[in-house]
Amino acid sequence: MPIPNKSFRLAVLAGVFVLGLVAYMWTQVESQQRQTASLRDQLERMTNRIDLLTEVVEAASARAVRAEENARTAAEARDKAQAERAEAEKKSAEAQTSAEQARAALAEAEKIRQQREQDLDRLQKALGALVETRRTALGLVMNLGENAIQFDFDRATLRAGNRELLSRIAGVLLTAKRYSIYVYGHTDDIGSDEYNRDLSTRRARTVRDYLVEAGLDSSIITTRGYGKSSPRVPATTPEARAKNRRVEIGIVDVSLDFGSEAR
Repeated sequence: MPIPNKSFRLAVLAGVFVLGLVAYMWTQVESQQRQTASLRDQLERMTNRIDLLTEVVEAASARAVRAEENARTAAEARDKAQAERAEAEKKSAEAQTSAEQARAALAEAEKIRQQREQDLDRLQKALGALVETRRTALGLVMNLGENAIQFDFDRATLRAGNRELLSRIAGVLLTAKRYSIYVYGHTDDIGSDEYNRDLSTRRARTVRDYLVEAGLDSSIITTRGYGKSSPRVPATTPEARAKNRRVEIGIVDVSLDFGSEAR
């Protein structure tokens, strides 16, 4: 068998080396592929984990936002409740103060009313000693009938005796304070409505003028003529007509707010 030459041996060695190198490289490639696959699997797992963590973070963020909104809503509700409570306490204090002031005013008004009632009683007693005086819901009414004051037929001039009585009445009224005075003229049923209304008005004004001359303030005296429209005794006998021909003086305590007239 012939012995291979040197070139052939080198070629064989080179082939063996190349085959070994190829085998090594193939082994490395397979290793790299396995590593790549492993890394790909790890990357996929990490991606999945990141996605899961992202969902967890988003859910946590959403819960945090809701919690913050709930906290803000609760804070607003708390602040509103505190403001409403403060306002309610303020109104309660104001109402209590108003109630106390009202009670104090009521007590003062009652005190004044009692004092004025006593004054009205004394005034009624003093006037009642001079002329028929009756108490009404609004104050006092003096009846100056035929036994107290008289006018001549179809006249509105005071007689001397009438002046004396009116002077004494004025003297009592001058001691009274915060009263309004109303002078009403009345006639019997003889004559027309217009005639009697005019006559009663003139007689009421005559009495008013004399009271002013006696010292009373004209601004507190009001006159009115009723003619025959308001008879004291609804009859046509001479006695009834005599009682219906009269002048009445009403006294109203304005401090008690009775009203505008005493009848």
